[in-house]
Amino acid sequence: MNGSHTERTIDAICRMESAKLIAGLIRMVRDVGLAEDLVQDALVIALERWPESGIPENPGAWLMTTAKRRAIDNIRRTKLRDQKYVEIAHSMDLFTEEDIDQVLDGEIGDDLLRLIFMTCHPVLSQDARVALTLRLLCGLTTDEIARSFLVAESTIAQRIVRAKKTLKTEKVPFEMPDGEELKDRLSTVLEVIYLMFNEGYSATSGNQWIRPLLCQEALRLGRILAEITPLESEVHGLVALMEIQSSRLKTRVDSKGEPVLLMDQNRAQWDQLLIRRGLAALDRSRKLGRPLGPYSLQAAISACHAQAPTAVETDWPRIAALYEALSRVAPSPIVELNRAVAISMAFGPSFGLQIIDNLNAEPSLKDYHLLPSVRGDLLVKLGRYAEARTEFERAASMTRNERERALLLNRAADCMSRTSDKYF
Repeated sequence: MNGSHTERTIDAICRMESAKLIAGLIRMVRDVGLAEDLVQDALVIALERWPESGIPENPGAWLMTTAKRRAIDNIRRTKLRDQKYVEIAHSMDLFTEEDIDQVLDGEIGDDLLRLIFMTCHPVLSQDARVALTLRLLCGLTTDEIARSFLVAESTIAQRIVRAKKTLKTEKVPFEMPDGEELKDRLSTVLEVIYLMFNEGYSATSGNQWIRPLLCQEALRLGRILAEITPLESEVHGLVALMEIQSSRLKTRVDSKGEPVLLMDQNRAQWDQLLIRRGLAALDRSRKLGRPLGPYSLQAAISACHAQAPTAVETDWPRIAALYEALSRVAPSPIVELNRAVAISMAFGPSFGLQIIDNLNAEPSLKDYHLLPSVRGDLLVKLGRYAEARTEFERAASMTRNERERALLLNRAADCMSRTSDKYF
């Protein structure tokens, strides 16, 4: 295995394992920033050793063991009280070679949910909670998080630094809250799990269009949360949304890893078990008798797609109505963009284009690649290929995902060929 390939593999492993590693280390050191630094130290050691020794059979276990040893060294250097050192030294027994798989897949799985609730503590602002959790659980860079929030990268960096310091200063406990305290943090926790799933469903950057493991982890956490809070309708709504969306994962890319758009996917390959689970979760949300919230409404939209035997049989007027309801419950430029797509499918591209053109003046969308991408798609349907080509090229210049960029450039090239055909 050559050096560059090994480095890419190590980077991929770290992305997959970092959240579990950080969660496990926080249990030891009780410091988010220190836990993150210890994981980075272990990664540096891996980059030094693995190209020569080869990647271990269980790389996650190797990284955890290495990081924990660094934690012990850190405790020795900083001369923490003897009792703490003894406790942590004894806890090393949990991470022997025999038990490491069980720990990584079991107890630390619960630690991930504890980590979310810890970083969603009310001592932090709403924006800081979400930014920090995305950094720790999804391994996103500050740039990627900034693009998700549609704000400056420097703003996100400052939020994360301040959030880590606050958690340390306030000595926020690494535990699951209960009662009213749990309810107070629930909306932020749901937002984080939702954004975590979205990053897996459509990766912000990199060479892969989707990150299925991230989707699976978000869905697993959502299911656990639904067991803990059975009377919270929006928890069931979010689980329903993730179940139904997950049913399409295998069809979102072709055999070469290239993106496949929703209308072109083979619906016979959608996972029917996940769809049934999603519809059941949506039904549980509805039976609680409360007005549908943002996640339940989005789940209802996904259900419309899941229940349509073919793309042409999709109930677009109902989807447009659901987006109208969503825009009232949780108004945002991105919801409005999705509503424009639904309206264009239900009533014609010219109606959707009117909404899109109004969004062009929205400051938060000026660097959002899906705005010109959607506009290009509507222009194609209207036969305005030269304009569509410009929009697809603009969208391609904005996206950070290589697969998506290739798709957009291919669509631009197709528009160019159609424009040329007019002159022959």
